[in-house]
Amino acid sequence: MSTAWARPIRLHELSRGAVTLQLEPDAAERARIAHDLGLESLPALRAEVTVKPWLDGAELSGRFRATIEQLCSVTLEPFEQPLNGQIDVRVVPAGSPNAPGESGPEVELELDAPDPPDVLEDDSIDVAAYLVEHLALEIDPFPRKPGAEFDYKSPTQEESPFAVLKALKTPKP
Repeated sequence: MSTAWARPIRLHELSRGAVTLQLEPDAAERARIAHDLGLESLPALRAEVTVKPWLDGAELSGRFRATIEQLCSVTLEPFEQPLNGQIDVRVVPAGSPNAPGESGPEVELELDAPDPPDVLEDDSIDVAAYLVEHLALEIDPFPRKPGAEFDYKSPTQEESPFAVLKALKTPKP
């Protein structure tokens, strides 16, 4: 997870109930996040995340909005695009009986089942790191600027490599 920006919350802080966090990194933190994610820039990132007790761990849920600047994979020009996403994660402390067990060589997955909980290294949850992780999942790895089109021109018969091979095969008079 990214270390560009941190917003930890300890599990014992949830003993009185759910905690709602408004997360918005400053310009320097956004620049580090953009660098970590391979973006040109991150002009905006804002999220509201609720952290509430879940079994012996916590559940994080919320939504985020961001504006990212990437290079178009067709024109190589920078452009901005908005991103919206949601966070839905469950975490448990190390040694928890609710932690996912060790699986053998075969893993059975149910598509409709929720993801197993993440196991924390200590009693602290870095909410900002989960936000950055979910932002990264929403980023298009091959972005295309609106209206950008790849102008592919098919090779003519003379330009085709097969025409060269055909010429080699044809006997000379």
